[in-house]
Amino acid sequence: MTGSVSTVVVVKTADRRAGVAASLRALGINPARGRNVLIKPNFNTADPAPGSTHNDTLAALIEELWRMGAKSISLGERSWPPTRSVMEQKGILPILEKLNCRVIDFDALPDRDWVECNPQGSHWKNGFRIARPILEAECLVSTGCLKTHQYGGVFTLSLKLHVGVVPTDRHGYSYMRELHTSPHQRRMIAEINQPFQPRLVVMDGVEAFVDEGPATGKRARGEVFWATVDRVAADAVGVALLKYLGSNDRIMQTRIFAQEQIARAVELGLGAGSPAQIAVVPADDRSRELACAIGAIVQQG
Repeated sequence: MTGSVSTVVVVKTADRRAGVAASLRALGINPARGRNVLIKPNFNTADPAPGSTHNDTLAALIEELWRMGAKSISLGERSWPPTRSVMEQKGILPILEKLNCRVIDFDALPDRDWVECNPQGSHWKNGFRIARPILEAECLVSTGCLKTHQYGGVFTLSLKLHVGVVPTDRHGYSYMRELHTSPHQRRMIAEINQPFQPRLVVMDGVEAFVDEGPATGKRARGEVFWATVDRVAADAVGVALLKYLGSNDRIMQTRIFAQEQIARAVELGLGAGSPAQIAVVPADDRSRELACAIGAIVQQG
């Protein structure tokens, strides 16, 4: 992304429904109108938020997307345990049914719907596969949590969220084994994001893991939502929030744009190329102090 500035709206709130509505309203765009929307949540496991997307956040997001004029809304996911069991444990299925949101369980996709991708310069040995619904989505909306990642990712925000669009060993591929044993893991996470582009990213930081993660960890109260169309900007703000809350050495002692997930995403042109290309904007007066503090951390690089 050259020469443009990515806006990231920040909302100071402990109310998830209010956070979703305020962030979308302040962002001031409507990519959902008249389109078939696919939501990619953080359902890697059924652990309570921020271990996974909070049910209230997801319900509020679906309701807002309907208000924005979505033609249809689906949720697509591939979890670490069997996906359907994760959704059942979370109790999300009756909520999705009530909200007229179709479930696309990537575990049930036939082999032909895991599409092979092998971008030039990739650190994956022989490329990777991505769920076809992600690649063909008219309007992809990604929603994640605020947390660190103790198994090599360092943090798991909007870029890492999309590891869930790649199949697991139970689908007959060894991609997750390759990812988690590679010294290039963080670069490979960014590379998964290359073949597709979310139209909207909404992040829930009401609670955060500031150490350990991604399923359980040391908690902190973030009381924040942020939204943007730019995955790099979303993650830069997420890392800034972790710094603001006080996190582990891998977060605190590394500059934001030196984090390998972000640095590789910049190389691939997936979003803002520098702090100067990110504008952190408060959604309202109550959010101004936090937005200014986070913006200042982002600008430190």
